[in-house]
Amino acid sequence: MFKNALVFRIENWESKPALSEIEARLDGARFAPCGATQPESAGWVAPRGRKHGVLAESVGGQIILELCTETKAVPGGVIKTELEAQCDRIEAETGRRPKGKAARQLKEEIVHTLMPRAFPKRGSTRVWLAPQEGLVLIDAASLKKADGVVTRLVELLGGGLRLAPIQTALSPATAMAAWLVEQEAPAGFTLDRDCELKQPDSEKATVRYARHTLDIAEVGEHIKQGKLPTQVAMTWAGRVSFVLTEALVIKKIKLLDIVLEGAGSTANADDGGFDTDVAIATGELRQLIPDLIAALGGLQQPGASAATAALRQADAAPAATTGDSTAPWDEVPA
Repeated sequence: MFKNALVFRIENWESKPALSEIEARLDGARFAPCGATQPESAGWVAPRGRKHGVLAESVGGQIILELCTETKAVPGGVIKTELEAQCDRIEAETGRRPKGKAARQLKEEIVHTLMPRAFPKRGSTRVWLAPQEGLVLIDAASLKKADGVVTRLVELLGGGLRLAPIQTALSPATAMAAWLVEQEAPAGFTLDRDCELKQPDSEKATVRYARHTLDIAEVGEHIKQGKLPTQVAMTWAGRVSFVLTEALVIKKIKLLDIVLEGAGSTANADDGGFDTDVAIATGELRQLIPDLIAALGGLQQPGASAATAALRQADAAPAATTGDSTAPWDEVPA
């Protein structure tokens, strides 16, 4: 259901539209494929995958949306070859080779001409709205991609909606470094067998461990020499494995067998198991995310200065392995 998770906090939403209103607004921005000369297109599609289906699915109070994007691009090599050929022809006819603005205009004409023959590339991004918890989850592995989805959401849903990435008292890099040096994961989590350490300088010297035990002195030595963790593989409660990054992105989410046991018997064949998948995935992530926030020292208080946050990280680093894992999402300011 979700491969990655970038979590945003609902800072403000003065008038939350009803589900029917959300559906109506999404319907006005349904996905349509790129036109002949259109380089990109984006719009909303049915999360269940049904043509002309419902665009805002509600399962157990959790709202699931899906944004589809399509891009078309002419390969750079093709453009360069055609541009050289046309420049050669013009030079042979006029004695002057197009340069500067003339060459740029010629290149644009070539792209416009070849665009209808370009193959489209399509992808989709799932969105989970959790209004009661004051959070929105974007199934994206990069903040740039998630920001594009958030911009569309804010424009679409209105009501003074304002979203911001969650910020924790401890930066993920600081917390991950403490866990690796102390060879101890925070309460409720285990460290798995993959991590990446990078030197924060111009050379960016990098050390990667893949399918390798991390509770060894060598890992701690790299950190003591100045390298910082950029990502660490972890498991929560023996139920969900994932990779935490320095940007607080939860990547490579995988529900483990203990979670999936019995799911097949409750799946509805009529919907392809969609409702069951949503219920299971959101049910697990609704517990995992607060525990992870707690492991990172809790949410950073609004208005905290960079200096205060840095001091808090330094003072709280030894406590990164503890935390109240029962902190409810409804404590998040909305």
